[in-house]
Amino acid sequence: MHAPRPLEVDPAFRDDVVAGLAAPIKAIPARWFYDRRGSELFEEITRLPEYYPTRTEMALLGRHAPEVGAMVGAGRAVVEFGSGSSAKTPLLLRRVAPSAYVPIDISGDFLRDAARELGAEFPGLPVLPVEADFTRPIRLPGAVAQAPKLGFFPGSTIGNLVPRTAVDLLRAMKDTLGEGSFLLIGMDRIKDVGVLLRAYDDAAGVTAEFNLNLLHRINRELDGDIPVDAFRHRAIWNDDKARIEMHLEATRDLRFGVDGRAFTMRRRETIHTENSHKYGDRDSRLLLRAAGWGVVKQWTDAGDQFAIVLAEAEAPRFAP
Repeated sequence: MHAPRPLEVDPAFRDDVVAGLAAPIKAIPARWFYDRRGSELFEEITRLPEYYPTRTEMALLGRHAPEVGAMVGAGRAVVEFGSGSSAKTPLLLRRVAPSAYVPIDISGDFLRDAARELGAEFPGLPVLPVEADFTRPIRLPGAVAQAPKLGFFPGSTIGNLVPRTAVDLLRAMKDTLGEGSFLLIGMDRIKDVGVLLRAYDDAAGVTAEFNLNLLHRINRELDGDIPVDAFRHRAIWNDDKARIEMHLEATRDLRFGVDGRAFTMRRRETIHTENSHKYGDRDSRLLLRAAGWGVVKQWTDAGDQFAIVLAEAEAPRFAP
């Protein structure tokens, strides 16, 4: 009999959790939601009746992907940042005649399963998965290094980042994709607060389970003893910052350990786990322009709930 192999832990996960729990205002980056269970729960969220972004964006892609294909031209390598299950990707791939598909995701097992399924659906298309945190510098596979590229960043994931970090990410995407590239990005719109709150605090409690799963992951991977049942999910609208915030709120005074370190929390103190910024038309254009992307065209649904935006990498400029 052999002793079980110790769980390999991403050192960045350990560092972010320990630093976040030690901070005066506790926070853990949202990218750590996505272990396998977290990825599965998020896919379940996308099918909830309250969660409008996925079905609205898929309808927009189904309607406008042919126009996107005509604008960008055939033969581009499609590079998807944070690909998840790649559920929306076929709607795009069928219309842009790509030379390859490069899905990038932090959840390795989930990524490889999705890549195999998509490869079976498009048997003639090279599918080259990259396990990586797309918020950090990425080296694309050599097979697509010289190919013109179309970045794909659906789901309004850009809204998870505060504006300065979102601009940094969009600049990094431009560097990754290269000169002459395009980016098709989903951006959620500002809308009725009730609609937003229901989307992030559904009646079935799936989003709450998704949020709380982060604590289970910490306990499992970082030798934690966080009493998960002493936390509750909270979603609030921050009007000043135009964003939904997700928090884990302590329901009583707590003392617990993580990675050999002791932490305390007061009743009603929270761990801030996610932001989801919402953008108006001018906001989205300004955000992209600040990162060196020029908006080619954007499409919205009839209710202006969600937008998909096609942007083109702009050449460096030395004058206004």
